[in-house]
Amino acid sequence: MSDSLVIIPTYNEKENIEKIIRKVFSLSVSFDILIVDDGSPDGTAQIVKNLQEEFANRLFIEERSGKLGLGTAYIHGFKWALQRTYEYIFEMDADFSHNPDDLLRLRSACLEGADMAVGSRYVKGVNVVNWPMSRVLMSYFASVYVRFIMRIPIQDATAGFVCFSRKVLDKIPLDKIKFVGYAFQIEMKFKAIQYGFQVDEVPIIFTDRTEGVSKMSTRIFREAFWGVIQLKLESFFKKYN
Repeated sequence: MSDSLVIIPTYNEKENIEKIIRKVFSLSVSFDILIVDDGSPDGTAQIVKNLQEEFANRLFIEERSGKLGLGTAYIHGFKWALQRTYEYIFEMDADFSHNPDDLLRLRSACLEGADMAVGSRYVKGVNVVNWPMSRVLMSYFASVYVRFIMRIPIQDATAGFVCFSRKVLDKIPLDKIKFVGYAFQIEMKFKAIQYGFQVDEVPIIFTDRTEGVSKMSTRIFREAFWGVIQLKLESFFKKYN
């Protein structure tokens, strides 16, 4: 068993799933993979199960019934990882918007002292490929908004490409995480900082998916907008230790 687990939530990712799995397993460092599939009707889960014969004891799948949300998928994966001996637990998308080669750089950041390493689109300018300008601006200014309201020094607060050291997930009360979309990513970073962990940003180039369908929605953006205010207000009344 590797000391590193990559959690990949899926919903209708049949075009990407085998390719992303094979790419991760081709890296120079050994990673295990956990797929958390939300009942994909396109057969994503079956593709993963077929590959398990080839990648025994490295590729795992947890199937859930229904589309329950990105945040709950990661929480499910975090709990699964904490029941085992993994020291580094990663979040990554299935659609190659996150370059699997950057897993090595996120892991290195944690090996070198970070408790949480964030693959950041904005720490060195704006590094996004194939997004329309409207979405680039929305994402960029969402992070500006988060920094202003929450007073945290994270350039890419909504980033979903992350490496956690085990101790971070041991400390954060996962059952009390509230949000499921962009706000989930913000909440995890905010809680890590509030608990005193070192959060470092690693510059990456984010490339929008070329296959499959985006899961982004206006509901997710609304959750993030109001969730930031709620998290900040609640932090005034909570002690982190």
